[in-house]
Amino acid sequence: MAVTKDQTSQIVKKFKTSDLDTGSSEVQIALLTAKINDLTNHFAKHKKDHHGRRGLVTMVNKRRKLLDYLHRKDVKKYQDLIKALDIRK
Repeated sequence: MAVTKDQTSQIVKKFKTSDLDTGSSEVQIALLTAKINDLTNHFAKHKKDHHGRRGLVTMVNKRRKLLDYLHRKDVKKYQDLIKALDIRK
């Protein structure tokens, strides 16, 4: 099941840096993490969904790039985000 609009708005509220913020690195990483977790649960049931797995790998790579960018720009925000999202690194 995909991430709903309500879940998306909750994630944006939690990780936004200003009132009008919807596209900062932190928000994008949090949204990608929610989608990745959702797809991971999907693949536990549908093991042979290889086309969907390609999308998952794409999302993981995009999140990795955004995390690397955030790490270069602000290490403190990076560490806080890793802890908040419970991403092991």
